[in-house]
Amino acid sequence: MKIVIIGGTGLIGSQLVNILAQQQHEVIAASPNTGVNTLTGEGLEEVLKTANVVVDVSNSPSFADEPVMNFFKVSNENLMRAEKAAGVQHHIALSVVGTEKMQDGGYFRAKLVQENLIKASGIPFTIVHATQFFEFAGGIVAMSTSDDGKVRLSDALIQPIASKDVAAFLAKIATESPKNKMVEIGGPEQFRLDEWIKIYQQGTKKTLEVITDANATYSGVTLHKTTLTPENPVYLGESEYVDWISKPENQR
Repeated sequence: MKIVIIGGTGLIGSQLVNILAQQQHEVIAASPNTGVNTLTGEGLEEVLKTANVVVDVSNSPSFADEPVMNFFKVSNENLMRAEKAAGVQHHIALSVVGTEKMQDGGYFRAKLVQENLIKASGIPFTIVHATQFFEFAGGIVAMSTSDDGKVRLSDALIQPIASKDVAAFLAKIATESPKNKMVEIGGPEQFRLDEWIKIYQQGTKKTLEVITDANATYSGVTLHKTTLTPENPVYLGESEYVDWISKPENQR
């Protein structure tokens, strides 16, 4: 089976390429640095020739409202057009748990546009909503640190998942029939967002003060208790966060 991974050199994509290659599939890592650019359309026609499955794990280089909307809208218009011409039989896209609940945020508005383009394309599809990755904790600290150097976070629940578990699930989906719907995945444990980041801080020996603030926003969105947790997960990752963060290679 020929499987093209859009964003195949990134965090999820590179792991997914390795898993599928070990299963003896013909796997192509497609990204701008391999000559494939969904935003401009460069290389799409050639890379999709004879492709059976496309897995899109790409992300916008900018999360500002206008660039991120442009990225997901234009990239997916180009990708859907090229896939239809190539006769792709299954399109898989990685998205975010709670996307439809977080439409106050520009990033999530753009992700919903992406999902709607996929659903309207006529190409058999599976949309995978994943919770935040373990590897995102440092980025959450950065975006939640105020001018006084304190990290302000909601006490809403979060159910983070290891990126390797996301990649393993996507590899499974890539070899199955299209679901033609959205499915949710998450990690094995729920934490309060502020408590999760405190565990991250302890594990990485960082000393920024974490302030619990029910009104603190997440990527511009006010969270409710379960905004970031899956409602009906079809898969829960095997990796537990405390074990994961205890490994030196993950303490970044």
